[in-house]
Amino acid sequence: MQECVPFVVIHVTMVAMDSRTSAPPPDESRYFLQCVQGQFERSARIVSLPDHIRTILSQPKNEIIVNFPVHMEDGSYKLFKGYRIQHNNILGPYKGGLRFHPDTRLDECKALATIMTYKCALMDIPFGGGKGGVRCDPRALTETELMRVTRRFTHALGNNIGPDYDIPAPDVGTNGKMMVWIMDTYMNTAGHAGRSSAQARVVTGKTLECGGSQGREKATAQGLVHCLTEWARDKGMSLEGKTALVQGYGNVGSHTAMILARLGVSIVGVADHTGHVLNPEGFNTHRLADHVKKHGSIEGYSKSQVVTRDEFFSYKADFFIPAALQNQIGAREAKLLQVKLVAEGANNPTMPDGEDELEARGIDILPDVLANAGGVTVSYYEWVQNGRHETWDLEEVETRLEKAMKRTYQRVVDFSRENKCRMRDAAHALALLRLKQVYDQRRIFP
Repeated sequence: MQECVPFVVIHVTMVAMDSRTSAPPPDESRYFLQCVQGQFERSARIVSLPDHIRTILSQPKNEIIVNFPVHMEDGSYKLFKGYRIQHNNILGPYKGGLRFHPDTRLDECKALATIMTYKCALMDIPFGGGKGGVRCDPRALTETELMRVTRRFTHALGNNIGPDYDIPAPDVGTNGKMMVWIMDTYMNTAGHAGRSSAQARVVTGKTLECGGSQGREKATAQGLVHCLTEWARDKGMSLEGKTALVQGYGNVGSHTAMILARLGVSIVGVADHTGHVLNPEGFNTHRLADHVKKHGSIEGYSKSQVVTRDEFFSYKADFFIPAALQNQIGAREAKLLQVKLVAEGANNPTMPDGEDELEARGIDILPDVLANAGGVTVSYYEWVQNGRHETWDLEEVETRLEKAMKRTYQRVVDFSRENKCRMRDAAHALALLRLKQVYDQRRIFP
């Protein structure tokens, strides 16, 4: 049975590229993609993945690139570059976030879409992997300009997204309000037959008022904390009185900090794109979140001590939560860390040499493909609710999420012990085994 549409690359060029959206050197995104591909090969060897499935999974099914003009508030026209990468859909519709960031580019989106394929397979969610975004700085745009960019990008993608084909969600630089703009644009351009409330399923992570799910905003953080508490239980460790460093204080980092604080963990260090701060007595995580919401960063928060990056990484704590961007922990940072556990809220924050160093020092890692899978899990719950015209209460969503995260955590731990491999290798290997089962049964058309 055919499980995909033909390979698509779309280019629409209309005016000169604005300097704000010009691409940085591609080295970092290329390295990110190489790290993801290297992990794939490593896990594929563990499960003896057949060569033909390796070949299929080695590249995305579709790579969509659009260049679209936007009328800015000063009267000028600017061109923005957008991407949507559809890696694999053997398990179900493509699924993955959209990030609006100055450094968004093709190889980064390819790497992130690949991770999404394995994340959904590991969690046994009937979705495939996708990712995309727009190369822009959302902080430099007015709300009206941001809405125009979002809607124009949605229109440029056209029928390359859809509630049963490819379902975007929030990521870095995007939020629930922007998902509502995407939904509204899609519903008003999908054709008369497609204009039903069920079309709200075209995106997840929406606001509650417009069809979002209870618990979705904090789902990634909540899933990470479930994994962390299971790890602590295995170690015979109480969380009360423990300390943590959090890198990145956006949606994932701030919610992780607030949830951990309720469990008795003191957040003693926080970092974001503006710098690094410490508070040995522990931050008031809610007040810091309010400060970030008002000012856009941790910069200027009074109850903190500004430190260097090295001082932040070397500050002694029990847990380190990277919840920013990829490629943050190399060998240098791993040598500085004085923690017992790295729990990855971001995608691929630990580089291979960093992981080798952490392993050599006996520091455990909860890998991203497991630890931050709570977001896509609750996105699936939102998609199901929209399709059934249902609304689940917070208790039901959180109960389902807790069960799913703890079940998958145990599967990864068991596989890791049985095969004497790292948790990251185990998580990816289990995902590949799930994909292999489906390819073995469905085969390839014709």
